[in-house]
Amino acid sequence: MDYDRLLSDRVMKIKPSGIRRFFDLAESMDECIALGVGEPDFKTPWHIREKGIYTLRSGKTRYTANSGIEELRRSISGYLLRRFGIEYDFKEEVLVTVGGSEGIDAAIRAIVNPGDEVLVPEPSFVCYRPLAELAGGVAVTLPTYEKDNFRLTPEVLKNAITEKTKLLILPYPNNPTGAVMRKEDYEKIAEVLRGTDIFVISDEIYIELNYTGEEPVSFASIDGMRERTVLVNGFSKAYAMTGWRMGYICAPAPIIRQALKVHQFGIMCSPTTSQYAAVEALENGDEDVQKMREMYNMRRKYLIDFVARVNIPCFEPLGAFYVFPNISGFGYSSDEFCRIFLEKKKVAVVPGSAFGESGEGFVRISYAYSLEHLEKAMTKLEELIEEGF
Repeated sequence: MDYDRLLSDRVMKIKPSGIRRFFDLAESMDECIALGVGEPDFKTPWHIREKGIYTLRSGKTRYTANSGIEELRRSISGYLLRRFGIEYDFKEEVLVTVGGSEGIDAAIRAIVNPGDEVLVPEPSFVCYRPLAELAGGVAVTLPTYEKDNFRLTPEVLKNAITEKTKLLILPYPNNPTGAVMRKEDYEKIAEVLRGTDIFVISDEIYIELNYTGEEPVSFASIDGMRERTVLVNGFSKAYAMTGWRMGYICAPAPIIRQALKVHQFGIMCSPTTSQYAAVEALENGDEDVQKMREMYNMRRKYLIDFVARVNIPCFEPLGAFYVFPNISGFGYSSDEFCRIFLEKKKVAVVPGSAFGESGEGFVRISYAYSLEHLEKAMTKLEELIEEGF
């Protein structure tokens, strides 16, 4: 059979993830130090695991309601009110998903019609553009720059809006840059959006990993923005629950009703055991998040100090668990730099170009790894620099 002719054109045009490409290369090498995947090295806190174990032993292994168990939706609603002052009706405005990525997919498909333009700030997580295109949308890049600390500016946003613009994705704190949008930044973006019918997906999966010293802000809490915003969050990053595959979206009921259809027919419901564990995380996990955030911050400071010492320019990332140093001064593309580092020193980092064209000249280094792991990798980076490649 001629598969190239017969398979979906839309899917065939999607490029595989640049993150996974380097991770797969690293997996095939002995004694490789991988700093590529954004996965916490912490185990899920014991009391959360224990809740999952208890749920299994109790025989709670059946399907749940499509939108998630009521107890979890109540907890999500309570958490968002407690932390960010945003009210959501757990009955009609909260949908539990299989990780934040499924939530983003369901939201995009609920909003976007073929030909609608989806504005995607870049560099940013690799899933936004493909998911927009799979829904028939047209992804439009909004470049962000090191000089602006990789924050989306109102000028860039305003210049990109056309009569076809349907959706803006706001991925902050940002993966891969670690950039954070403060309240005053969001207010400027909100001012551009007022008077339009543009929806917003606010991806807040890293919102608890914020090192500004200020309380984090949700875009949905900005005056007048709740009605147009789909808030996406989950448990993978803040609670070290990647394998549990738990996320959620919150939005006005008309949006949730349509996203629920996508979830119903594609997923049915999120894992039952994981839902009960997620309740425990929200109700009793604040201290765990604080401890992990402190550890990440220590690692962040170590990497910032290191790249400064070896004279690699790097703006200070204030969120998530990545640094995004500028390696253009070495004379290699980001892809070439990462390949050389991997081949010569067996250390895997991710080229900035994997996150969009404006990521070229940078590399992403994840500090979701132990300090010992980071120190070994940075010793090898220093060796590579001293050797002149």
